[in-house]
Amino acid sequence: MADHPRLLYLITEDWYFWSHRLDLARAAREAGYDVIVATRVTHHGERIRGEGFQLEPLEMVRRSRNPFREVIAVAELVRLYRRVKPDVVHHVAMKPILYGSLAAWLTRVPSVINAFAGLGYAFMDERNELLRWCVKTAFRTVLRVSHSVALVQNQDDQDRLVGEGVVPASRARIIAGSGIDVAVYSMQPSPSGIPVVVLPARMLWDKGVGEFVEAARRLKQKGVHARFILVGRRDEHNPAAIPEIRLKEWVQAGGVEWWGHREDMPAVYAAAMLVVLPSYREGLPKVLLEAAACGKAIVATDVPGCREIVRDRLNGLLVPPRDSTALAAAIEELLSDQALREEMGQRSRTRVLAEWSSPRITEQVLGLYRDMVTASAIDRSHGYA
Repeated sequence: MADHPRLLYLITEDWYFWSHRLDLARAAREAGYDVIVATRVTHHGERIRGEGFQLEPLEMVRRSRNPFREVIAVAELVRLYRRVKPDVVHHVAMKPILYGSLAAWLTRVPSVINAFAGLGYAFMDERNELLRWCVKTAFRTVLRVSHSVALVQNQDDQDRLVGEGVVPASRARIIAGSGIDVAVYSMQPSPSGIPVVVLPARMLWDKGVGEFVEAARRLKQKGVHARFILVGRRDEHNPAAIPEIRLKEWVQAGGVEWWGHREDMPAVYAAAMLVVLPSYREGLPKVLLEAAACGKAIVATDVPGCREIVRDRLNGLLVPPRDSTALAAAIEELLSDQALREEMGQRSRTRVLAEWSSPRITEQVLGLYRDMVTASAIDRSHGYA
């Protein structure tokens, strides 16, 4: 192994690396790793290169119905791993885990981390038992042959993966998300004027966007005076993507505004009186950590991932998923009680400082890298690899 271990991140989209793994990659570089980023390049390629990371553009996309294209994607990764010869690969999300683990096994990568950003629709769709069985079987197979560590963000996901035999308990770890820069996401004075209620997320049905729009309609019919804002990009490669025409219809009806993707999220949170995420399931939603770091009261659904961040009646309100009536009632309650909102917002900030600041989470992940590199070096010295 070289003096500087080679660490490769495999992530399908460059914007996701930039928003969720940039701080970790910087810390890894400072800790002595040569950092390589393999991803589909759209808008952030020059930024990633500007950080001094080696960028490896990929053709792999998250969603494809062409089997031949999927075989090509695996072959592309095999070629990449053989050429780069990483000491550690860190796969993020479903397709990189599945294809990357297979490529890592074929090329004998010594250390593999498979980071589940949440259990996706294929794992969770109770309506399609055949699909779920196929997905679980595929993951069970590649995770075992690659001798990887599975990294999840909450206890529910670990229990499910271990309980269903997808991952052995001995190779499952929980690290809560990717951390928050609490200096960038800081508390600001409470906004004045017309209340702004923000849902920050990709525009997907399973983020609860439809329920938020319906809750906004109900509240406006009751005479609640507020602006309801959707903030986030469309994600056309996701099967739960909301058609752009539907988003425009909602805006034209006057119930909500759609601001699209925003680079200045701290400013968005500063303008918000309340932050809402009525998601059906999460890993550990970074937008809620950002909102909490900014001292916001939160309305979220009582589902894995959200309930790790929001404690009901402590720093926000939890409501059942897919329930626009309960969602509207919770939003109305917090809009009408400034003292409660501010008290909850202060508790949100305190929780982030104690549990999810970037240095705290980064050190946990770097510790996992160190452990795996050390174990790999021991195996090599004994002739096991």
